[in-house]
Amino acid sequence: MTKGILGRKIGMTQVFAENGDLIPVTVVEAAANVVLQKKSVDTDGYEAIQIGFEDKRDKLSNKPEKGHVAKANTAPKRFVREFRGADLGQYEVGQEVKVDIFAEGDTVDVTGISKGKGFQGAIKRHGQSRGPMAHGSRYHRRPGSMGPVAPNRVFKGKLLPGRMGGEQVTVQNLEIVKVDVERNLLLIKGNVPGARKALVKIKSAVKA
Repeated sequence: MTKGILGRKIGMTQVFAENGDLIPVTVVEAAANVVLQKKSVDTDGYEAIQIGFEDKRDKLSNKPEKGHVAKANTAPKRFVREFRGADLGQYEVGQEVKVDIFAEGDTVDVTGISKGKGFQGAIKRHGQSRGPMAHGSRYHRRPGSMGPVAPNRVFKGKLLPGRMGGEQVTVQNLEIVKVDVERNLLLIKGNVPGARKALVKIKSAVKA
């Protein structure tokens, strides 16, 4: 069954394993998540649990939001996501979900919004190769041929310069190195998408 939690990326550090190996980890703070809704096939057409993370001020939420969270007897939430494939019997509306749903050694997928990098060329954005750097080349970091002459236009899907980053990215099969229940922290091996303080969604790995 799928397990999941929402959190905020604190940053990266490193820890030592028992055998002395140095492991780079990302620290994610996942303070108590609240179950806002249980979706079932009868009422919604599919099964899922809806979880909210991090309270926000009343002023920033509208009436439908307030009415929705009132059923769970909690404050309006800044970050709300759904987890499909969860065991609905284990959850009740208003229940708190804490980091101890995961254990050391669990494999997870982490979803977040990648760092925005602004307007970038085809080499950085798509990993294309540059042209020869000799003096007579006159072709160094350009995007290459635009396609055949005949249609007088550039075909859809051509890899060109443009806005890079700032999109939803999922990194799969990351290992949980440590679970700190007292401080609501998860230490995840390697890096996860997003800048510091970014909101992330952690769920049990699909392809583990």
